[in-house]
Amino acid sequence: MKALRLIGSLAFVLGLFTAIFVGMPWYVYHSSALPWWIKIAVYCLMGGILLVLLMVAIEQRKDKTVGKKLSSGDCQPSILLLNSAEIPGREITEIVGLVKGHTIFAIWIGKDLSALLRLILGGELTEYTEMMGKARQIATNRMIIKAELLGANAIINVRYMTTSVVASAAELLAYGTAVKLTPRPPE
Repeated sequence: MKALRLIGSLAFVLGLFTAIFVGMPWYVYHSSALPWWIKIAVYCLMGGILLVLLMVAIEQRKDKTVGKKLSSGDCQPSILLLNSAEIPGREITEIVGLVKGHTIFAIWIGKDLSALLRLILGGELTEYTEMMGKARQIATNRMIIKAELLGANAIINVRYMTTSVVASAAELLAYGTAVKLTPRPPE
């Protein structure tokens, strides 16, 4: 799948640059009839777009169940999440290590256009709010899965970091310290 998407991307870029930087001057300075190589460049451009869109659609359909499993907020994690180092009534017996969950999340262009209109008219950009909520949930669940694999039963000092990759996509990193907890003995 990734190889076909890469081939589609390369065909698109080569077709685009050939059509714009070679085809347009040819058309303007020579004859109005397009030579065969410009026609091939245009077909590469259109075919590349189609191939990339098709591969992304197939990948999204295949990953839908994985995405639901990772993004479902209904699951009750077996791991305690805290943004502090102090746990009342519990004692840290072992520090397992740093755990991270990471995702780059985007919304489709229809929602992006809707958010652009809202940006002009004013109000909450609910499309981006939903996008960041889903990204946060996926990153948190990935961090929890890594902590469970290490045998931890809590993650302390949980933090979130976000950056904008492009206008309609955001990178979100969730990280914390995986630890093993036991009940504190009575004094």
